Amino acid sequence: MDNLDQLIQQAESEFAAAADSAQLEQAKARYLGKSGSLTERLKGLGKLDPEARREAGAAINRVKEAIERALEARRQALREAALLAQLAAEALDVTLPGRGAAPGGLHPVSRTLERIERLFGSIGFVAVDGPEIETDWHNFTALNTPENHPARSMHDTFYLEGQDEVLLRTHTSPVQVRAMQAHVARFGHLDSMPELRIIAPGRVYRVDSDATHSPMFHQVEGLWIGEKVSFADLKGVIADFLRKFFESEDLQVRFRPSFFPFTEPSAEIDVAFMSGALEGRWLEIAGCGMVHPNVLRFGGIDPERYTGFAFGMGPDRLTMLRYGVTDLRLFFEGDLRFLGQFR
Repeated sequence: MDNLDQLIQQAESEFAAAADSAQLEQAKARYLGKSGSLTERLKGLGKLDPEARREAGAAINRVKEAIERALEARRQALREAALLAQLAAEALDVTLPGRGAAPGGLHPVSRTLERIERLFGSIGFVAVDGPEIETDWHNFTALNTPENHPARSMHDTFYLEGQDEVLLRTHTSPVQVRAMQAHVARFGHLDSMPELRIIAPGRVYRVDSDATHSPMFHQVEGLWIGEKVSFADLKGVIADFLRKFFESEDLQVRFRPSFFPFTEPSAEIDVAFMSGALEGRWLEIAGCGMVHPNVLRFGGIDPERYTGFAFGMGPDRLTMLRYGVTDLRLFFEGDLRFLGQFR
């Protein structure tokens, strides 16, 4: 019995000296393993007579239970020590200042839209908006676009399923018609209506997608209607705007004859940059023209008394030119690494 009690003390001492779980398991094997001290004593019980075997077996089991309790106690102590060490290593200093959120910024296209509105606002143009889901009448018919015009094709236009007369607007020109009707409703009782000067920025939709086109993109339409508005006014407004937008007084602007069903005469607007990567190249920027008499009539305005000009430009393309971006799709992919350059 003395030897067995001494075995408990030895095991407790070795267990306490184990610095980690591996050392503890090695110490366990010396007592409870297949060749351990206590296991060898159990193997020797078969050589004893029944009475002695019973007494010796009870004593060995008592010692085994004591050693197993000491083993489990040391295991628990090592687990608690490891947890405390982990907590100390991963502790947070709650007194440190927070990291904070990264500063945000306007999308580059939004910057361009704000710039356009500010420049036109400085000469009396008011920004207005209208519905993105439009009627066929406002989007096409009221803009002097007959039913057989290619722009009505399903390949170019998103129509709502089951509603042939409702579509996603293909340009912001319908806002011009709505603005004319509202203007007439407000001032039509007067002998001479005030001039109407608006721009209509917003999203538009067409079935098109590549490096320079997107199914959803932005447009800014402009409209100026009055009693003596001429093509000369149109040229002056557009040329002045483009030079201020690109911050280049030597920017060359030309008006190239073209065709649009809602203006007559019509022109494409090109610019030539005199410096930088685009030096000497003519690039199409917008379309414009004098408002067609039929469009004025649809808006409720007398074309015999009033004239006006209209223009339409793509802010996305202007943004690409201003910042030197070559792929339109980058603006709409939501990649923060790209967008972060414009803060």
